[in-house]
Amino acid sequence: MTEFFHSCTTNERKREIEELLNNFAQQTGAWRHCLFFLSNTRNEYVMMYSLTVFENLVNKMWIGVASQDKMEIRSCLPKLLLAQHKSVPYFIRNKLCKVIVDIGRQDWPMFYHDFFTSTLQLIQSPPLAPLGLMMLKTTSEELACPREDLSVARKDELRKLLLEQVPTVLGLLTDILETYWDKHSVIASTPPPSPTSGESVELLGSLFQGSQYSKLLCQPMAALDNESQQLCCLVLECLAHLFSWIPLSTSITPTLLASIFHFARFGCDLRTKGNKVDRARLGVLAMTCVNELVSKNCVPMDFEEYLLRMFQQTFFLLQKLTRENNAHTVKTRLQELDESYLEKFTDFLRLFVSVHLRRIESSPQFPIVEFLGLLFKFTFNQPTHEGYFACLDIWSVFLDFLTTKIKSRLADRESVLNRYKDALVLLLREVLNRIQFRYNQAQLEELDDETLDDDQQTEWQRYLRQSLEVVAKVMELLPSHAFSTLFPVLQDNLDVYLGLQQFIVTNGTNRRLNISAENDCRRLHCSLRDLSSLLQAVGRLAEHFIGEVFAARFNDALVVVERLVEVTCYGSQTSLYDLETAVPSVLKPDLIDVHAQALAALQAYSHWLAQFYSEVHSQNQSQFMNLITSTIDASSPLITTKVPEKLLLSACHLMVSITSTVRPVFLVTLPAVRNIFNLITAENQTRRLPQEAHMLVCRALSNMLLLPWPNLPESEQQWQTRSSNHASLLAALAREYKGIRGTVNITPRQTDLNNTVIQQTLPVLRDVVDSISGESTKSRQICYQSLQESVQVSLSLFPVFIQQPDVTDEMLAFFLTLFQALRVQMGVAFTGQIIHTFLSMFTREQLAASILQEGSAGCRVVQKFLKILQVVVQEPGQAFKPFLPSILSLCMEQVYPVVAERSSPDVKAEMFELLYQILHQNWRYFFKTSVLTSVQRGAAEETMENEAQFTAAMQAFGQSFLQPDIHIFKQNIFYLELLNSKHKLYHRKLFRTSMLFHFINVLLQVLLHKSHDLLQEEITLAIYNMACVDFDAFYSAFMPEFLNGCQGVDTSQRAVLARNFKLERDLPSFTQSVQRLVNDLRYYRLCNSSLPTGTIKL
Repeated sequence: MTEFFHSCTTNERKREIEELLNNFAQQTGAWRHCLFFLSNTRNEYVMMYSLTVFENLVNKMWIGVASQDKMEIRSCLPKLLLAQHKSVPYFIRNKLCKVIVDIGRQDWPMFYHDFFTSTLQLIQSPPLAPLGLMMLKTTSEELACPREDLSVARKDELRKLLLEQVPTVLGLLTDILETYWDKHSVIASTPPPSPTSGESVELLGSLFQGSQYSKLLCQPMAALDNESQQLCCLVLECLAHLFSWIPLSTSITPTLLASIFHFARFGCDLRTKGNKVDRARLGVLAMTCVNELVSKNCVPMDFEEYLLRMFQQTFFLLQKLTRENNAHTVKTRLQELDESYLEKFTDFLRLFVSVHLRRIESSPQFPIVEFLGLLFKFTFNQPTHEGYFACLDIWSVFLDFLTTKIKSRLADRESVLNRYKDALVLLLREVLNRIQFRYNQAQLEELDDETLDDDQQTEWQRYLRQSLEVVAKVMELLPSHAFSTLFPVLQDNLDVYLGLQQFIVTNGTNRRLNISAENDCRRLHCSLRDLSSLLQAVGRLAEHFIGEVFAARFNDALVVVERLVEVTCYGSQTSLYDLETAVPSVLKPDLIDVHAQALAALQAYSHWLAQFYSEVHSQNQSQFMNLITSTIDASSPLITTKVPEKLLLSACHLMVSITSTVRPVFLVTLPAVRNIFNLITAENQTRRLPQEAHMLVCRALSNMLLLPWPNLPESEQQWQTRSSNHASLLAALAREYKGIRGTVNITPRQTDLNNTVIQQTLPVLRDVVDSISGESTKSRQICYQSLQESVQVSLSLFPVFIQQPDVTDEMLAFFLTLFQALRVQMGVAFTGQIIHTFLSMFTREQLAASILQEGSAGCRVVQKFLKILQVVVQEPGQAFKPFLPSILSLCMEQVYPVVAERSSPDVKAEMFELLYQILHQNWRYFFKTSVLTSVQRGAAEETMENEAQFTAAMQAFGQSFLQPDIHIFKQNIFYLELLNSKHKLYHRKLFRTSMLFHFINVLLQVLLHKSHDLLQEEITLAIYNMACVDFDAFYSAFMPEFLNGCQGVDTSQRAVLARNFKLERDLPSFTQSVQRLVNDLRYYRLCNSSLPTGTIKL
């Protein structure tokens, strides 16, 4: 053993030693040698190896061990443990405990009747108590939630046996905690008057109305020595594990709960810092116990009383944590506490609010408002950002609870709200203060605003977003109050920003912001950062001004929108983004960000503007026109290459929202819009915008010409003029693209140019089509007329570029969007021509070559092609039916053979979706069922057509269940179930007679192999749906055949498995039977595989 673990031993030699050791362990009677080694060696490696031999013997070969030998092992190992538990290292002791517990797991109570009682005796004898507790904890871990190497019957038996012991065990553990607490409590006869004692009683008075706990919990803390502390930690660890599986019941007594809370106080105590004994650990373990109990949602009636007591006790602790005195503020107090304790306490509060608040909230003995006050102090004094986030989550859950409660009790909405109003007002004010540098600069500067996390946001963005979610939830409950809190704060910061104009100094072409004193720059930086956050807050609240409340809150919203329009106009006129500043690295990004956020906030109100337009357009025409005109005046000067991209994109997004959501009729006539139109359609594209901005502007212009104007009849929509304007817009956008036509023999440089033109033009055209896909027929007609020529060009260019996957990818993306949005407008003949071209271009070789390069552009091309075919086969009517045979053969004879044996997850997913759509949308292609036969249900069995293709498709689905890819597995099982619910797939004669049992067999094997365990529920449900087609056949034919074919089990075991599979027809019982079959079959195989040869089984 020492040689094996020595650093100089070669891998070759290690393998030799490992083989020797494995062979030794397999010999019958090797355990006797190991027992001798354990008693006589001090080498840790040898001990550990010997225990592993025992563990293997007990868990895998126990059935084949002679009963005499079992008795000997059962008597020797516990003796060994008693003799050596103090002298061996802790990990050897724990391993020995586990081996003894493993024996108990197999033999207790029948052959090892004193297994549990000896553990209880150990716990009751003070010198051996730690060992007993170790055994108890291991027993709870290994027996209550055993792994799968036991039969279901044995698992159930063990749980029942353990539950019978629970009251005794809990009683013992309670005694230990009480004894140690009492023994070490410092009971002073006359306590000295302390400044804190009076205050704590008074605080508690309000919470408990003189309950017995106030006296109990005000006792001084026990002063534990190191040994007692270790023992109490073990007791609490045992309790935490027991609570994880014991149902809530009266055996968890008030005395036990009180004892746990005594120890929970250790976490709140600051005096534990200097002490050598780590008392905070006791607090953490005690809170772990409390959280295990609180996390259970199923509370029996007789336990509700206990819950209330628990919450009262925890709030005593919460008061202790958030109490201020002369020596400590709440913040410093929380900073000095153990971090894990704070975390556990926050977990407790989250569980309380999310699981139990609805039970407790209406109880007169529970002071909910005082609780919120304490939670408030706890939240806003958190020492870490993570802690603060966790507390904000708790408030979010509480606000959701309140919103739901109010919606369900609209009658007494006011009284419910009044009860909580003060708490909500405080929360709103404090959360708003926390996001402002003005009040919280030190903390906010610590937040990282560079690195992106998994959700693609920085730490600062996450902080702001979570805070604004809370603000928005309060706004929903108290709209007018929230608005009157937020708006004045926004005004203050706006005044600073709008006042910057007076500090701009112009010198020739050079413009500078004349603020240079360090202190002034810092104040300006903070004010701009706050303005940016508050603008986001105002944008987040836009949804609370529309819909039914539009009229009631109209004036507030109008004030906001006018202010936002003023700010964006001011920003664009003074073009603050290109000022020279004293601290360019800080102030310039700040000025750009404020401007961008103001545009984004205004964009958030586009739905409000749309409602304004439709509801009051006849009276306040001029007011509305002014708002829109100013908005366009604010955004149009920014649409140029000279503006920083962040600002440019904000302006473009605002334009898109105005044109798609508000759709004012007079937009086309505004000079600013005309200028943008000319910029985009100019022949000379030297000042072309960056691609994303270019696409957005094109979308906005196209929307303006294509989307129907609201509030106007069809006759006044001016489609004629708009149509010709749209045609000239798209002609200009595709000018260079149309020039590529048919140039096959060209220079490499020309090829690069062509590729660039294609990569620039097609995404823009695709975006234009995409943005009107859900619109009226008229809009789509005009769009297709303008595009017609570009589509023809694309089709003729397609064969030219077939060997360049990245270009083909762009083209197919364009065609896919066309098929999704404009297939009716393109007409059957032309669509047919396109499909025909594609089917002839994608030869088997072409497909194979593309699919083999996983993740490449070629692979994406095949995916898009399959997506296009999905759209085609879903089209109702007869138009595209002639293509079905060729699409099916492409799918089954060209794509499937290439992907069948490879992982190719992306292409596979699309191919199976295409197969599903073919089957689902074209069921009659396979099953010709006339109306008559479906009326006379039993009359004639359905006639089947294209049987070979149907069978091939089903085989492909079946094959996918034998492969490891879990996503494809999940998708395909879902498709089969859909086909069954919509078309009775499993009931069809062909499926029933030649496929059904194969599918059930494959799915059961998957469960047995545990390869797709995440999908257990879905698999079991599918097996049930297949079995219930003909339960009699399933039980009488399939099950016996399945069990006979099972390797690794003998005849008597098969009989037991068959007997245990109940002949039930409801889903819950069937599910239980399947789980039992899978578990027990695995268990028998495990036992049989590790028996020595020639073993006789009874």
